[in-house]
Amino acid sequence: MAKIKLTKNELKKQKDSLKRFERYLPTLQLKKQQLQMVIRQVEHTRREKTDEQEQLSNELENWIAVFGENADIKNLIALGEIVTDTGNIAGVDIPVFKEITFKEERYDLFEKPLWVDKGISTLKYALSLFAEIKVLKEQVSLLGEELRITTQRVNLFEKVKIPEAREHIRTIRIYLGDQQTAAVVRGKIAKNNIVKVN
Repeated sequence: MAKIKLTKNELKKQKDSLKRFERYLPTLQLKKQQLQMVIRQVEHTRREKTDEQEQLSNELENWIAVFGENADIKNLIALGEIVTDTGNIAGVDIPVFKEITFKEERYDLFEKPLWVDKGISTLKYALSLFAEIKVLKEQVSLLGEELRITTQRVNLFEKVKIPEAREHIRTIRIYLGDQQTAAVVRGKIAKNNIVKVN
């Protein structure tokens, strides 16, 4: 426990600190709850997208033999960029997936097999899912870090600062009460001594 001054000014300072801690704690607890709720929602969305990706992957197994044809689909499409926006949840700036862009090469419809169009659109969808899952993982990471910091602050206030301030207030009150009692006793002794002298 830190050394404190046993004065009325220090008592007021400790009371003000206690009020401030008790006023700030519910805000931190609310932020913690909000972060936990949003993390659960984002995790749920990420699991849904991952399941969708696995389902698409299973469906694409049927295409593997078709991809074996010499269609060279890899050269027809290239990843452009992942476009994200910035969102704010409980004071945390997080990336929000908007879209993914692609660079497509033109090709001769007579030279390529019939399935190439469907293959390209499926590949775009698979890459889009992959990008969205990546952004969702980043959201969980950022929100998780903020939740960790907020939880530490809640614990600091609940388990350290508020009990410490209450203990300081109790100690100062006891000391000041003892000083006041001692002053009254000294006053009575002095009065009795004055009465005896007269």
